[in-house]
Amino acid sequence: MDLMRVGDLMAMVNAGLNATSALALFAGYRFIRQRALHAHRKAMVVAVTTSAIFLVFYLTRVALTGTHDFAGEGLAKVVYLSILFSHMGLALLVVPLVLRLLYLVRHRRFSAHSKLARWTFPIWAYVSVTGIIVYLLLYQVYGYS
Repeated sequence: MDLMRVGDLMAMVNAGLNATSALALFAGYRFIRQRALHAHRKAMVVAVTTSAIFLVFYLTRVALTGTHDFAGEGLAKVVYLSILFSHMGLALLVVPLVLRLLYLVRHRRFSAHSKLARWTFPIWAYVSVTGIIVYLLLYQVYGYS
């Protein structure tokens, strides 16, 4: 199997990890709204773990195959690049936010954790969902060159 096929397979796995992270994130939100703290904790452990595995796989895929040029043109390319750039910028922002949330909960600073989570949740959710959209557009709908 050549590197591009390995990279394509890794991209598909990453989309699955993003989907799992997004589902766990939304479940964690639902659980905390219901005051189901134990279930919230479990869901968030899944969200953090799958996001961390995603990051390792993503960096490995990029190291193996590099970046890809989107094959779509016109409006499709504008939409794709808009989603991609917002996804990338917010992905860089969400990592330190999540690390801070983990620090706060580890030190039992739940009030500060809750306040920061209100800002982090929509960013993290956006990054997870747009990651799936980027994968679909780049690998399934339009392809790359």
